[in-house]
Amino acid sequence: MRRKVTLKQIAKELDISISTVSKSLRDSHEISEETRAKVQAFAKLYNYKPNNIALSLKNKKTKTIGIIIPEIVHHFFATVISGIEHVANEYGYNVIVTLSDESFDKEVINLEMLASGSTDGFIMSLSKETQLKKDFHHLEEVINQGMPIVLFDRITNDVFCDKVIIDDQLAAYNATEFFITNNYKNIALLTTVDYVSVGKLRTEGYLKALANYNVSPQENLIIKIEDIDHCQDQIVDLISNNDIDAVFAVNELFAVTAIKAINKVGKNVPNDIAVIGFTDGIISQFSTPTITTVSQNGIKMGEKAAKMLIERLEKEEEDEQYTTEIIETDLIFRQSTKT
Repeated sequence: MRRKVTLKQIAKELDISISTVSKSLRDSHEISEETRAKVQAFAKLYNYKPNNIALSLKNKKTKTIGIIIPEIVHHFFATVISGIEHVANEYGYNVIVTLSDESFDKEVINLEMLASGSTDGFIMSLSKETQLKKDFHHLEEVINQGMPIVLFDRITNDVFCDKVIIDDQLAAYNATEFFITNNYKNIALLTTVDYVSVGKLRTEGYLKALANYNVSPQENLIIKIEDIDHCQDQIVDLISNNDIDAVFAVNELFAVTAIKAINKVGKNVPNDIAVIGFTDGIISQFSTPTITTVSQNGIKMGEKAAKMLIERLEKEEEDEQYTTEIIETDLIFRQSTKT
């Protein structure tokens, strides 16, 4: 049984663009009769069947961008959406926002729904379950049918497309280095499970900083949290049962939960235990005390993602050279650390 071929594979085999393949299969007179015949014969030989996903190709512009994010409660994703909308509206595009709720199935359903004619391309951050499964067939199908995707924040290197990220490892390294160089000795880490790409990279940055300063990591000071809604007891146990003078949290919800736990056991932030978080959202700015944090520049990330997608949508020819843009981060000092 022959393996199912895609538009991309046909284009590569015949040394023509994906757009030319797509138009040839639709018998477009923009393409020469010879090329159409060659493409159609090849497709018939290999039993090519068009997927009903992403049949809205470049000849049917909707001027709409689909956004799929894992959750809406995270302030970072709200700022990214704001950046996307700002640029999209400047270029005459509308946006549709959907949530995967960290579900692989819901991510697939949203992608199929929006690709059936509602949008021209996508900006996405992968759900936890998609990263756990390592199943990206839904993204590959959309790309193979001619609809571009830009991934941001939570990405995978297994899918060839444009991406916008921060240097998560370096940002975590810098936060941990601040603690080390300011004579903090027992630095705890509140992170995600390893299959969440950003959490894994931030954990690597923390460990790299410790190694570079000849500080031995202590396994009992590293908590990998899977369920953010039920993590308070884990964090209280960490604070109660260990001699900790600093906490690095890979998101601001972990950071504010750590501060609550520190207060609960009768200790003070930052005099007893200093805290650095990640994101610089509303929680970090208005908690008591306010939280020293790594700023992800979500608006800038959204603006860059939108520009990358729109440039690709408006190109006359297909371009399979993809770019990964890295947005700079800042360490913003507030009341949860002593400087």
